[in-house]
Amino acid sequence: MNIKKITPYLIALFVFAGVALVYFSPVLKGEKIFQSDIQQFRGMSKEIKDFRVKHGEEPYWTDAAFGGMPSYQLSTYYPNNYIKKIDSVIRFLPRPADYLFLYFLGFFVLLMVLKFDWKLAIIGSLAFGFSTYFIIIIGVGHNAKAHAIGYIPIVLAGVLLVYQSKYLKGFLLTTLAMALEINTSHPQMTYYLGFVLLILGIVFLIDVLKTQKSIKSFAIQSAIIILGMVLALGMNASSLLATKQYADKSTRGKSELTITSDGKSKKVSTGLSYSYITEYSYGKMETFNLFIPRFTGGANSESLGESSETYKFLSSRTDHSQAKRFSENVPTYWGSQPIVAAPAYIGAVFIFLFVLGIFIVNSKLKIWLVAATIFSILMSWGHNFNFLTSIFIDYVPLYNKFRAVSSIQVIAEICIPLLGLLALKEYFSDALTKKEKEIYLKNSFYIVGGFALLFTLIGTSVFGFEGANDGYYDNMIKGLSNAIQADRKVLFFDDSLRSLLLVLATAAVLFLYIKDKIRYNVVLGIMAVLFLFDMVGTARRYVDTSDFHKASKIEKPFVKSEIDIEILKDKGHYRVANFSRNFMNDGATSYFHKSIGGYHAAKLGRYQELVDFHILKNNLQVFNMLNTKYFVISDESGEKELQVNPESNGNAWFVNDVLFVNSANEEIVSLADFDSKSTAIINELEFTNFKSQYQVQGIDSFATIDLKSYQANAISYQSNSQTNQLAVFSEIYYKEGWNAYVDGEIKPYIRVNYVLRALEVPAGKHLIEFKFEPTIIATGSIINLGSMFLFFLLSSIGLYRNKMIKNK
Repeated sequence: MNIKKITPYLIALFVFAGVALVYFSPVLKGEKIFQSDIQQFRGMSKEIKDFRVKHGEEPYWTDAAFGGMPSYQLSTYYPNNYIKKIDSVIRFLPRPADYLFLYFLGFFVLLMVLKFDWKLAIIGSLAFGFSTYFIIIIGVGHNAKAHAIGYIPIVLAGVLLVYQSKYLKGFLLTTLAMALEINTSHPQMTYYLGFVLLILGIVFLIDVLKTQKSIKSFAIQSAIIILGMVLALGMNASSLLATKQYADKSTRGKSELTITSDGKSKKVSTGLSYSYITEYSYGKMETFNLFIPRFTGGANSESLGESSETYKFLSSRTDHSQAKRFSENVPTYWGSQPIVAAPAYIGAVFIFLFVLGIFIVNSKLKIWLVAATIFSILMSWGHNFNFLTSIFIDYVPLYNKFRAVSSIQVIAEICIPLLGLLALKEYFSDALTKKEKEIYLKNSFYIVGGFALLFTLIGTSVFGFEGANDGYYDNMIKGLSNAIQADRKVLFFDDSLRSLLLVLATAAVLFLYIKDKIRYNVVLGIMAVLFLFDMVGTARRYVDTSDFHKASKIEKPFVKSEIDIEILKDKGHYRVANFSRNFMNDGATSYFHKSIGGYHAAKLGRYQELVDFHILKNNLQVFNMLNTKYFVISDESGEKELQVNPESNGNAWFVNDVLFVNSANEEIVSLADFDSKSTAIINELEFTNFKSQYQVQGIDSFATIDLKSYQANAISYQSNSQTNQLAVFSEIYYKEGWNAYVDGEIKPYIRVNYVLRALEVPAGKHLIEFKFEPTIIATGSIINLGSMFLFFLLSSIGLYRNKMIKNK
């Protein structure tokens, strides 16, 4: 082993681990970061984790949220998932330092593949990892997104290795990196990576055609990359197949309805609605916060302290404590997005270097990175650039499966720093004369510094700084919005000046370098200071050590209220509707109870439609059929109140009447006026065999059906009747896994009442069981193993071939 070759990598690993641990230093004391989304996840996944501990296996289903749903996108350990084991080795640091370490490591690998000086690569990787967007997604708990972003640069590194004709290394890195990327279970980020790779492929193909290089070599390289991608997919087959199966039934799949909840006509949906997809759309002017962090005010609210205009205004009209509390959460954001936890700041230094790269970098990599950056920014505008967005939603496969189009800016978050660092690499080389470098440096400074200067001088006079809710604050105290807007102007001016000074300092350092006033290593040291001052300084505004708490508090995020304690006295199996909060964005209730609500971005589509059409309209029959026994509401004073529903249908019941309908529209509309205890609504077009065989039975007043046992993936009932009966079960219908058994013999069952299960039960006493037995998991597991075996086989052949060539 060549120690000299691996020394830079060892130094990089040590530096990255050290910096990650220092930034998130409370993890060294065993503390954990508070992440709002992860707290909700803990509530949603508690039943699954408890089951895993008790039974030593996966349930693949939870009844704790939305009446019941598969756990594929919640918390699932898939069999033969060896990629997950590799990932755990790479992310060896305590969370969330592991994600920050992965940011650093991934980008470093990419830079080294591009033949960077290792010292510059370390500095650039540190700056890249402290992107405000990357840090804030860790802060709020978008762990899967952070995880996926960390592997994107390594995938790009593998692909570029292949295009450098380093076939074996490229194949190995591409396959493993892509497998790790897919394993993160954030399809949206992986999908956006696909756009980056597509643009890369197009640019490289055009280059081949223009320069008349070997099209055969390009085809071979592309084939190797595609083979690696296919194997990576295969190594994740269990999760991918299960997720695909569920996605088709979720809100991201096709809906059969052609009407809305208010009775209006609509097109059959094959994905999310336009409004939902584009709810989080970046404003065109807001894009400048990639360069000036608080261009539109920063986060929704920021702590400005007692020096702020808001505090001064309030302290003259209210008591000190109220003024202080409000000044710690001033609504500084005045952009158009609903919620912003932090600006997607890339860095003034990086933006300046990116523009320098446009002038100074002369390769197809520049074309790729600029094209990808422009594409991502245009797409992030969403409904603010409706023409392009509509084309992608309507015609580009899978684009309508993802929400928050602003997230596509992650492409720019990667491409801008990469081109900026390529600019530094080129600047430090001898490819250009000093005169050329000086010209390009000045041009870049005039452009980027000019914008910063313009905003600093006249920005506070040009923009209105009016937020969407300013009227609300004026209703609280007349004139309050004026004080808030004054603070927004201060933030705008301060950060504009900050960016201007950073650009000026960067340009000055590079200018002194070409004038031979300072040496290369000194420049690197100064650049490191500028980068880290810029990036870490901004990131710490939004995530720092104050966000950490004792592990016990984080791991057990919810404390039983008096109402929870009262409900839990009931040891039966029932559901809770917690309307004291937004029940469709609530993981807390699922922590203690079986909830009709929950917290998840991809709910079952039919269940979401049931919510829209009936639950939000307080249809008591729907609550009854979902076995909603307890309601938690807030009274006029905001106090929580518990209400018991004596009319809930229980776990299962026999019906003596069937209403056949001919469409999904009729099926869901019929729920508005029916008796759920006596009638079942069935779509006869979907269950034709049932209608042809079903015979109306007489009322058996002595018939009984009772829950015998419950666990997440297996439920049993005992029935007793004198005649054949149709039993309805207060469980969500999901035929892709749930099997019904009568006395141990598998039986067909149907969907009734739009979302529930029903089964014909013969006369007599019978044991009825429902077991969740998804075959897709076993199928995927076999593909996992086969793909892994094929990868190792091809890799071994490649290594053997290389060895034989070297020995010749």
